[in-house]
Amino acid sequence: MSPSASPAIGKLDYHPPPSPRRPLLHVDGENDSTRTSQTNSYAGSFFEQVAEGIMERDRERVKRDVLRWLSFVWAIVNCLCAGSITAYSLYAPIFQSTLHYTQLQVNMVSITAELALYLPAPAFGYLCDRLGPGVPSLLSGGMFGSGYLLAAFAFKSGPPPSAGGNGWPFGVMVLAFVGIGMGTSCMYVSAVTTCAKNFGRGNAKGIALAVPIAAFGLSGMWLSQVGSRLLYVRNPDGTKGDIDVFRFFLFLGITLLCVGVIGTFALRIVDEEQMIDEAVDELERSGLLAQDDFFTRAADIHGYGTMNTHDLSDSTFDFLQTEAGRLKSHTEEEARKKTWLLNEETRRYLTDHTMWWLAAGFFLVTGPGEAFINNLGTIIGTLSPPHTSATTTPATHVSIVALTSTLARLLTGTLSDILAPIPPLHQHRRGPGSVENSLSSLPPRDHLPRKKYTVSRITFLLTFAFILSLGQLLLASGWVQNHASRFAAVSALIGAGYGAVFSLTPIVVSVVWGVENFGTNWGILAVTPAAGATLWGAVYAAVYQRASGGGENAGLSEKKGPDDVLCYGRACYASTFWAMTISVWVACGLWMWAWRGPGGWKRRGVAV
Repeated sequence: MSPSASPAIGKLDYHPPPSPRRPLLHVDGENDSTRTSQTNSYAGSFFEQVAEGIMERDRERVKRDVLRWLSFVWAIVNCLCAGSITAYSLYAPIFQSTLHYTQLQVNMVSITAELALYLPAPAFGYLCDRLGPGVPSLLSGGMFGSGYLLAAFAFKSGPPPSAGGNGWPFGVMVLAFVGIGMGTSCMYVSAVTTCAKNFGRGNAKGIALAVPIAAFGLSGMWLSQVGSRLLYVRNPDGTKGDIDVFRFFLFLGITLLCVGVIGTFALRIVDEEQMIDEAVDELERSGLLAQDDFFTRAADIHGYGTMNTHDLSDSTFDFLQTEAGRLKSHTEEEARKKTWLLNEETRRYLTDHTMWWLAAGFFLVTGPGEAFINNLGTIIGTLSPPHTSATTTPATHVSIVALTSTLARLLTGTLSDILAPIPPLHQHRRGPGSVENSLSSLPPRDHLPRKKYTVSRITFLLTFAFILSLGQLLLASGWVQNHASRFAAVSALIGAGYGAVFSLTPIVVSVVWGVENFGTNWGILAVTPAAGATLWGAVYAAVYQRASGGGENAGLSEKKGPDDVLCYGRACYASTFWAMTISVWVACGLWMWAWRGPGGWKRRGVAV
């Protein structure tokens, strides 16, 4: 080999002088431990951060689940106390005997309470949706406390001047029951809305709503038992007499005030921001909204609110698109996005014709049910001749109605979860141009949940409405007259039907129109029982007063005071309950139309 030739140098053999001859991949001795520890430190830090992230996520999930279930438990407590107005029949006859109220005045008090219960329901639902359920719960405690305390002292003052006494005017009692009715609505709506939003997107929405609604029906039973068994007046001979209305009202006022105040802190909506975000995204994809609806709102924010988006330049429109995307995720715009969504949901709800058919049927069913419950005491008095020993008491039948109503609500809520078809997610937001609608005609995929046998919630609704009408039919036919022991069957049938209807209707609302705006939607629908209770309460009072005043069909009557006439005989109630029976049958026809009529839920593909 010539001296000028250079030997080949391999990659692993080259090391510039003055380094010792060694492979390039050999680790420096002095830096070996340092580099290894750095590598381990980086890897360990990474996995520690991952583990901490997982643990933090699990802690947050557990915290949310605990908060969700604590809110559910207190919602049940709220409803267990909120239905105190359902015990009205327990002391309504005492208003007649002690305060010398006429039957019309007794009905005026109950009708006023019903109006105050149902008419403000949309406003209380609005508060629940916008501010959360804690604020309405606090308001309910104040309304209940002031209402029952005022009623207690109005009762203690004795008969009003209009009845020949020196007590407080009749209008004071009416005013007290305005507060009681509003407190009932406020506490009930806050509790039910909490449960609907926390559990309404799962497969157990039926039982999640049925339990608090059943507790509301159960409240009348346990409160009436407390009143009749613990808070009663002793007769001169030492035996147990009627309920002590003054002490009973004091008990209710103090108890409900405490429950409402605690609910301010205990009732919480979990993951509401996520629910709103999902709803907004789904509305934009559904085809129900124009593509630039949210962009238009972004333009309003940046001063372009007076301009049509089609008149904007491409660069401005692109800017607004970017801004709209930023607004969706920015925390300071969460309130604006929530308001936008809830307003849009309210608009769609009010413009849906099926909602009006559902509301009309609800009006025709709940009115007769409310009138029966409010007049239990006087109805019982018409079944047996005067001066005969009573074979049953109003407290017994208040308990029967409450118990059967509770069982029906739990039964229908559970069975509807088990047997009703599973609705697709966001089914109520499907538009004509949505991807889901275009794929709805394809065969169902095997991984989707399906049931071999389903029964619609509307089927349950129609069945129990008919059960309610059957109880009214038995009463109208005279089957119970002079057989007061049979009245238990009437109370059970009407209680079961009434309870199931009040349980299933809000479930239908949550399924057909979603839960994001549930408080407002259900509040709007809940106004209808006020009109129904007013109508049928007035009809019952008018028929009762006419029959007690004499006539060929009046039967017997007994005059207790200048304006206090007690009625006996079928003529006191028969025509009223015949009309109520027909009213419920008409309601069933309206619900069928909303379900299977043109543009109904069945034809729109809504799994209800």
